[in-house]
Amino acid sequence: MPVLTVAALCLFAYLFGAIPFALIIGKLHGVDIRKVGSGNVGATNVTRAVGPLQGKICFVLDLLKGTIPVLASQLAMPQSPGMALTAGAIAILGHMFPIYLKFKGGKGVSTGAGVALALAPLPLLCALALWAGLFLVTRYVSVASIVAAAALPVFTLIFRLAGVGSASAKSLPVLCFFCVIAAVTVYRHRSNIRRLLDGTENRFEKKN
Repeated sequence: MPVLTVAALCLFAYLFGAIPFALIIGKLHGVDIRKVGSGNVGATNVTRAVGPLQGKICFVLDLLKGTIPVLASQLAMPQSPGMALTAGAIAILGHMFPIYLKFKGGKGVSTGAGVALALAPLPLLCALALWAGLFLVTRYVSVASIVAAAALPVFTLIFRLAGVGSASAKSLPVLCFFCVIAAVTVYRHRSNIRRLLDGTENRFEKKN
């Protein structure tokens, strides 16, 4: 395993994953996303503070922060599937702890979804469908995100047992990796969980 290639891929994954697209989009519209709404540097807060279109753009960009490093690793080192997992994990850490923002970043849901898109697209699509359904019913992004993240390894296991999907999607390391993502997602949403239990969590109200 070429040491320089591994180092370059890890550095790229972190620096790319750490790009604060939410902050950049907010600044372009005269808003410091860290000082409004929840203060979270993510697509949900951009949607609330700037607008739904900007929120969708932020989600796609944050998703690509997970997808691109994984694909780059798969292209550069196809003989080492573990490198793709490593790059994905580092990209998520970059989003959550960005050097550009003194290591105070987002919750990692969108970037984690980007990693899953590259590794196991079919389970991710099922998780996204579940996310959309829960959000439409509850109007809570946090609820949808927590449940969808927890369901991702379940969907992955189902497809694995059915023998459906790519080699990476059916591998045990990817399944274990998704279990870790689910656990991290729940932990990163612990403040949301407290607000849900207290009945003070913000929700997106339906527009008339």
